[in-house]
Amino acid sequence: MKCLKSMLIGCVIGSLTCCNTKTKTDMENNILMDSLSVDKTYHMMDIETNPSCLLQIRFIYPVDFSDKEVLNSVQKQFISDYFGDDYVDLTPEKAAEKYAENYIKTFKEMERDFQLELENHPSEPDESWYINDEILNDQIVYNQNDILSYVVYKEFFKGGAAHGAHHYTNRVINLKTGLKITESDIFIDNYQEDLTEIIIDGITLSNNVDEAVDLENIGFFNINEIAPNKNFYIDEIGITYTFNEYEIATYVVGATSVQIPYEKIRHLLRKESPIAAIAF
Repeated sequence: MKCLKSMLIGCVIGSLTCCNTKTKTDMENNILMDSLSVDKTYHMMDIETNPSCLLQIRFIYPVDFSDKEVLNSVQKQFISDYFGDDYVDLTPEKAAEKYAENYIKTFKEMERDFQLELENHPSEPDESWYINDEILNDQIVYNQNDILSYVVYKEFFKGGAAHGAHHYTNRVINLKTGLKITESDIFIDNYQEDLTEIIIDGITLSNNVDEAVDLENIGFFNINEIAPNKNFYIDEIGITYTFNEYEIATYVVGATSVQIPYEKIRHLLRKESPIAAIAF
């Protein structure tokens, strides 16, 4: 597998237009967003016939807001979700630059092993173990009523693997505080049991099976272990939970996304929660 094609699960995130020039969009919350693109390819020992790595970054992030302290907090959250905690003290541009630099550096650390492979098998070196691809992008899914919600999507392929890996990170930010919104901020006490039942019912319905237990016949693990996993985003319709690969089902099932309309969970929502203006 020489390169990867980004696969976005329908209701999780939409298509992200890739471009080499920055664009700015003033959205309803009056927080200004910008974007950057990075495309890096490196062949071992700088020889084009050798195994290569590919890094593709499409990053949308906030650049201006009336409350600079909130802006700083939100930017750090974006960077943490996208690049990791090691990059939160950098600007978005520097974080992308450093991430790409570290990615190439890590790949170069395998060059010595590949040289040994060439020495031991000069006619037929096993190059598949040394190919690495990574695609990262994000999407704003809601930006109104002092709420900013987004999804970060990552796709990886590492040499020797039978297939690529895909991962979704969902986030909801309170633009009044700059802090992420958690389940405890949204739901009343002892919400877990009822919400779990609603989530399982949604997964059952979307997979066209009669009973929840039937999910175990099509690749899901023990349904009794399915529970709210804190990986959710919100929009004007409701709350969407995403369960990543291997979290509740086999790889062939892929990531599982379930959207729960507000009307189904209003009895579980705090009336004073940060999303009350949307949900009620």
